[in-house]
Parts: sequence; C-alpha cells; structure tokens
Amino acid sequence: MTEIYVDADACPVKAEVMRVAERHKLKVHMVSNTWMRMAESPLVHSVVVSEGADAADDWIAEHIGETDIAVTADIPLADRCLKAGAHAIGPNGKPFTEANIGSAMAMRDLMSHLRDTGEVSGHNPGFTRQDRSRFLGALEDAAQAARRQR
Repeated sequence: MTEIYVDADACPVKAEVMRVAERHKLKVHMVSNTWMRMAESPLVHSVVVSEGADAADDWIAEHIGETDIAVTADIPLADRCLKAGAHAIGPNGKPFTEANIGSAMAMRDLMSHLRDTGEVSGHNPGFTRQDRSRFLGALEDAAQAARRQR
C-alpha cells in the first residue's frame, strides 16, 4: 500500500497532503523534529525524531519504499527517496525525477557556494497560490501513478 512521507517541519502544504490522502485512503507519516499539531485522522502517523539537522530526513529515507511518495523541499532527501524507488514532490508542486534530480543537486550546490562567497544573497521566492495548486495536481498524479505501480 502506498504511503506518503512528509518532511513536516517547514512544509506549507500539510492540508493539501491530507486532502489527497483522504481521497485515496493513504497513510501519512508527518515527520518533524518537534511536536506539532496535526490533522485528526486515523490516516496520520505523527513521528517526532531527535534533534539533529538530518534526523527527519534519515527517518524518512530509512522507511520509505517503492511506490511511496515523499513531500520535501530538501533535494538530497528527494534524491535518497528516488533511489529507494519512491516518488518525490516539492511543496511547490515540482516533482523530482531521475531525469532532473542531478541538475537540482548541482544547482543547490552552486547556489550554496554563491551564498557562502557573498556573490548572491536572499532566499527562495515566496510560496504562491499557484504553487499550492501545482502541488495538489502533482500529488494527485503521484498517488494515481503509485496505484498503477502496485
């Protein structure tokens, strides 16, 4: 059975995850470093991991399997999930795939280097309604694709 794993600490689309999960009756693992209020649903499994930069990522990578779906903005975690045979989607609705994960990792490393050297400053653009809508469509597509894979 397909399950959804959410890197929940800074995830802006938890409600959208629950909408799709309820529609498809998919279990959702909300993984975070601290306790947070989650949707009241028998489908939700709240996981609080120990403090540490990659503790939530490690838990997800260790538990996710083929046909499961990861929701994360963390590109290295998305890469680990893809290697496990899972689907991975960013909160902005852009799916990570075998075809684009290499360039996403390279861009992440380049931007990190440019920030470290002071060449660029600033942060990611704000989260928009279009991002939320794109995410809903991408998660629905991933849920249907996972169902076909089973």
